[in-house]
Amino acid sequence: MSGTLYLVGTPIGNLGDITERQLEILADVSFIAAEDTRVTRKLLTHFDIHTPLVSYHEHSPEAVIQQITERLAAGESCAVVTDAGMPCISDPGAILVQRCIEQNIPMQVVPGPSAVVSALAVSGQDTTRFCFEGFLSVTKKQRWSHLESLKNERRTMVFYEAPHKLLNTLRDMYETFGDRSMTICRELTKIHEEVRKTTLAEAIEYYASAAPRGEFVLVIAGKRADAEADQPPLEAVVAIAKERIAQGERASDVCRQLASETGYPKRALYQAAIQ
Repeated sequence: MSGTLYLVGTPIGNLGDITERQLEILADVSFIAAEDTRVTRKLLTHFDIHTPLVSYHEHSPEAVIQQITERLAAGESCAVVTDAGMPCISDPGAILVQRCIEQNIPMQVVPGPSAVVSALAVSGQDTTRFCFEGFLSVTKKQRWSHLESLKNERRTMVFYEAPHKLLNTLRDMYETFGDRSMTICRELTKIHEEVRKTTLAEAIEYYASAAPRGEFVLVIAGKRADAEADQPPLEAVVAIAKERIAQGERASDVCRQLASETGYPKRALYQAAIQ
């Protein structure tokens, strides 16, 4: 009889958020498939758990997945974990789940903290409908394409971002979306947790002078349903931009201000104005 794959959530920063059921499963399974065995070993050591670990991450070859599913098929049980939060969400654990479904291997979810839901709950943004967009690509062309596909999205959008990429990401979002309400959640559940409800323009100004530190979740307001009705025609805004540029004002400054006032993306105004 096949063993069971357990999808086990782990704390996203505060070890006090772990549950009795999570500890019980982690202690009782035959082995644990961990994104980073060093990170998971620290967690296990803290709770005096000595379950064997195997490394399973986004760069693991297909052979590793096969080894895990073969052990499950032979009757062993396995807990799959990520470094923090729920596995299988923007995480290679999703592939392991698909393999288990294909092979009729039983699975159980052992829920835990989620940075996405935690950030939404504390953001002060509209949480009625939302979409999770994960990390943006480090490749500029792919990043722009991703953001362009979302510029008319009306649901609240949630992104993950690393500190060294934060400022460029905020600037790209501003140029694509125009100025929007947003909430920046930093180091959730940790000692230096910070939640800042602001706007894209204000966030750019702030982090241009304050070096970002820690891990970030960005909660961005969707496009307002009435935004298009409130906007003046694009052609009229571009005409104003061209006139001001002809009078000697810097194109980037003019388009930044008009983007803030009208809601049109700065990038779109700039490209139209300089043609």
